Amino acid sequence: MAGQTTPIDPAGPPPGDPAPGIPAPPAAGDRQVIRDALGVGIAVGLSGFAFGATAAGAGLTVAQACALSLLVFTGASQFALVGALAAGGNPFTAAAGAFFLGARNAFYGLRLSQLLALPRAARPFAAHWVIDESSAVALAQRGRRQTRLGFFVTGATLYILWNATTLLGALGAEAIGDTGAWGLDAAGPAVFLALLAPMVRTARERVTAAAAVLLGLGLLPVLPGGVPVLVAALAAPAVLWAEGRRRPRTSEESPR
Repeated sequence: MAGQTTPIDPAGPPPGDPAPGIPAPPAAGDRQVIRDALGVGIAVGLSGFAFGATAAGAGLTVAQACALSLLVFTGASQFALVGALAAGGNPFTAAAGAFFLGARNAFYGLRLSQLLALPRAARPFAAHWVIDESSAVALAQRGRRQTRLGFFVTGATLYILWNATTLLGALGAEAIGDTGAWGLDAAGPAVFLALLAPMVRTARERVTAAAAVLLGLGLLPVLPGGVPVLVAALAAPAVLWAEGRRRPRTSEESPR
C-alpha cells in the first residue's frame, strides 16, 4: 500500500554490517575472495610434498622434480608422469598420458580469457596458472575485479607453495633412501584420488570413473607402463556413446 513503510529495528544493524539497502563495500568482498583463494592454495599446495617424494621414488633427481613443478605446474599431469615412469613405462608414453590429462586446462583458458580480459602481454604469464584450483576459484566469483583477484591469489599461493614443498619432498625422499620401504610410493596416487574423489558426483561420472579403473587395472598386466592410462581415457566416450544409444530407445518406448 502507498505510504506503508518497513519497521526499523531500534537496535540498528549489527556492528560492521551495512545498513539495509546499502551494498557492502568492495573491500569486504575482496577479503572473502582472498580468504577462499588462500585456503584452496594452501590446502592443495601442501600436496607438493607427496609429489616430490613420488618423483624421487620414480628415479627423478631433485632438479628434475623441481623443474616439473616449475615448468609444468599441473599436479594431475605430474603425478601421472612420475607414476608411469615408476611403473617402468616408456618416457614418451608417460609424457603423452600427462599431456592429454593436462589438455583440459586449455578449455579452462577459453572461458577465463573472456572473464579476466587481461592485456595481451600478460596472457602468456597468466596461462601458466590456469589449473583446476585457480579456475574453480575464479569462476565462482561475480565481477571482473573479484574474478581476477581469485585467480591470481590462488595461482600465486599454489605456485609458490607447490614448488617449495616439491623441493622439500624430493630432498626428504632422497635422504631416507628407498621410498617404497616407507610406503611413499603410494603417496602420489593417494593424493591424486583424494583430489579427484570430490569431483565425482553424478551417476554418469561414477560410471565413467569405474569404467576407467577397470580398463586401467585390467590392461596393466598386458600393456607397457603408461599405456593403460591412455586407454582408460576411452571410458568417457564409451559411456557417452552408451547413453546416446539408450536415449532414442527410451523415447521410442515412451507413450505419446
